[in-house]
Formats: sequence, structure tokens, C-alpha cells
Amino acid sequence: MPRDSLRPHHPPSLSAAARLVAFVFLWHLYVFFPIMERNNMLIMKKLVLILCLVICPSFAFGKTDTLKIAGDLIEKGDTERAKQMLSDMPQSQDESVEIERLFLLGKIAQEQNDYDTAIEIFSKILNIQPNLAKARYELAVCYIHDEQWTRADYHLRLAMAGDDLSDELKQNMDYYRYFIRQNKNWDVRFRIGTTPDSNVNNGNGGQECIVDGVRRFCRDAKDLEYIKGTNFSTGGDYEFKLSDHWRWKTDALLYTDMYDKSGYDDLYLSASTGPRYIWSRGDIWFAGMGAKRWYDRKEYNYAYGYKIDTNYDITRKLYGGITIWMLDNKYEYFSEYLNGQVYATDMRLTYSLDASMFITLKYGVTRESTKSPAYSYWEPNISFGFGTELPYGFYVYVEPAFYWFYYDDNQWAIKDGDYIQIKEQDFMQKYSLSLSNNRLEFLGFTPTLILSYAKKDSNIWHSGHKKYSFDITLRRRF
Repeated sequence: MPRDSLRPHHPPSLSAAARLVAFVFLWHLYVFFPIMERNNMLIMKKLVLILCLVICPSFAFGKTDTLKIAGDLIEKGDTERAKQMLSDMPQSQDESVEIERLFLLGKIAQEQNDYDTAIEIFSKILNIQPNLAKARYELAVCYIHDEQWTRADYHLRLAMAGDDLSDELKQNMDYYRYFIRQNKNWDVRFRIGTTPDSNVNNGNGGQECIVDGVRRFCRDAKDLEYIKGTNFSTGGDYEFKLSDHWRWKTDALLYTDMYDKSGYDDLYLSASTGPRYIWSRGDIWFAGMGAKRWYDRKEYNYAYGYKIDTNYDITRKLYGGITIWMLDNKYEYFSEYLNGQVYATDMRLTYSLDASMFITLKYGVTRESTKSPAYSYWEPNISFGFGTELPYGFYVYVEPAFYWFYYDDNQWAIKDGDYIQIKEQDFMQKYSLSLSNNRLEFLGFTPTLILSYAKKDSNIWHSGHKKYSFDITLRRRF
């Protein structure tokens, strides 16, 4: 493992004031030496040398020199003495000096295989200065040694955007990307949150009216209905290693929404399994999949099909993936209208701007073909994301997303007081903001605040709606 520092080392040097004090001190001593007896003079010379060795460094060596000496000791493998020096060194008001001190302490903990301490130290550095690529790289290495593959991959990909890294570190990161793919064989995901105010029926209120000859019939359209809810999801995946490149991967997901009004309770289960092939810069997974959904505590539909998922490291900063899947949908109710197939393609790109910021681009197309053409539609969608690590441990992610729905055939609707047939066309826009702080932790999870807003516009007036949501969620700490 390379031993590196956050800045270049400089040899220790005496300041001008320290040199002047030492010169005057020695001059006066040597001026008086001739009038002393020879033996006394030899004794005094020895005392002068001892004083220079003991006292002068206290004037000449600053904190940067202490860091240099500690770095040299680490290079020689004398980590205990280096650790003592750095621990005794008072905390500096100079941020760069303090970061260097913490970095060397983190390297020492890493050399001593104390990865919990090293992770804590490197995380502290990134809380101060999130865009330090070397510190993020070392944190990723610690997570690799601790076999926390998901966290290691996250920090490693950000660290790859550091332009000031040495060629040796860049080569190490190329290797670690493949190493993570080879060794990551399981992952567990957990999320729990609350939605205090949610418009669950997506209603707009108002009245629906039609005119039959001279008669006018009206009824109240359903108003917005706000309820309190809790959402919970858990899932994971496991890979059984078949060879250096082949493994068998299985994943599962459980998601549920539970409200104070049970008529809107929602439960969804899915699972996938199949062979996965990995290589130095990517992977591809072929899987059969199935899913089942309960709504209002009753069976709603089930589906089965297959998917292909692939990921590829395009450059050190840019990586992406494509997922293609097909499902055959069967509904417990409304089967004569809604039974059919769903085909979808989702593409994603992530680009690391530097060691603390990244952007994402997602594009997809979904096609649902149902027995009734009025409910068959095409749905292209696109989203843009921006995430950044901020000082003091804050993390922010912003994502606007846009969806278009184009239905195949006419359906009945009410417009201008009369029944009409019209092909539905909808446009939905969603905006979400996630905010968390990595210094807040509960059993390895970090509280995350998610604010979102969605608006749907439709050429069928009562299909449009607005929805605000406020979630407090626990996500894995990174």
C-alpha cells in the first residue's frame, strides 16, 4: 500500500530568528572559552553541543517539520513513534496543517490494520474538506479491507475524479474497481420513512357535469385526500461464485406503504435470479424475475418475465449502464382490460466532476400493451441528478424528472358539459431534494430528509393533479 501525504515534504530549516539566537549564544560562549582552563573548556563545548541538539530544534522546527519527521518515521515503519509525535502535537488553527496531521494518523491506523479508526479519521477529514481525492481514496481502501464493498465503490468512484493523484494511485484504482466486482457477493438495503402529508388519490376536486338534451347531471369530483403514511422497504442480493468471472446472482425486494386509512395500503414483492458475468471494466446479468402486488390488502396483480442488466466503466470519471426487461402482467380485477405485457429500457450515466460532486443522466422508455387499447401507452422519461458532499458531513442530491404518456386509443371523458372520446396524453414533472448528514448515524444508517413535488397535466382535466411529499428516511451511511 503506498504511503503518501496530502502535500509535498520539505526539509526542516532554521528560521532567520532562530539562526540569529543560536549564533549570538554560541559567539558569547566561544568568546569566553580562551580565559577558561582547558578541561573546563572541553566540558563547556560538550554542553554547547548538547544544548544545540536539545534546545535549538524547539526554536527551529515548526509544526510542518514535525509532520515531515512523522512522515519519515512512517516510511521507515516506526509507526508508534510517529503516532506519539502526531498525538502530542497540538491541534493547529491552520486547516491544511491539521488535515495533514489527521491524514498521517489515518495512515498509521491503516498500517496497523485498525480500519475502524482509519475510517473515522478519513471521514473526519472529508467532513472538513470533501474534495480531497487522496483522503477519499484511502477511505475507499479501508472499506475494501473491511469488505464493505458498496461503500468502497461509492468513495472510489468519486476519488477517481481527482486530477492531482499520482499515476500509481490511478493504477491502483483501476485495479480496485475490478477487485470490488470480483469480491462483492452480497448487499443488504433497508429504508424506512414517513410521509406526513400525501395526496394519495390524486384528485383535483370540483364537479363533473354532462348535458342530456335539456337536462344537466352533475356530481362532485373527489377532492384531494391527505393521509398520514409510513413506507418501508428492504432487500438485498447474493452472488454465488462459480468461477473468476461467472457467478449466480439472486436479489429480492419488499416495499410497502401503510396509511392511517387502510384503503390505500400497498405491498409489493419482487425477486430475480440468474447468471452474471464480470470483467475488468464491466458486468452483465441475465435474470428471470417475478413480482406480486397487494392493494388495499387484496391481491391486485402479479407478473413474471426476464431482464438483462449491464454496467460499464467508460472512463475513469464516467460510467453507465442499461437495463432491459419484459413482464407479462396478470390482474386479479379488470383483467379483461389490463392484462398484457410491459417492455422497458432504462439507460443511466454518472460522471464524477471531482472528488465530492457528480451528475447523473437517466433516460428510459416503457411500453405497456393491454387487452384494451385505451389503456395501452408509451412512456418516455428523462431525469437529471446532481449530488455533492459538503463540509460538516452534509450531503445533497437534487433531481428533476419528466415523464410523457401517450395512449393508443380513445376513452370516454367529460368535456364542456358533454361526453367525448379522446386519446389521453399526460405530462408529469417531479422534483426531489435529499438532504442528510453523515455525522448523524443510527446503527449504520443516516437520517435523510426528502422533499418532493409532482405535477401531472392531462388533456383529460380530472386526471391532472399536484402532489407534495415530505419524507424522513433512514439510508445506509456512506
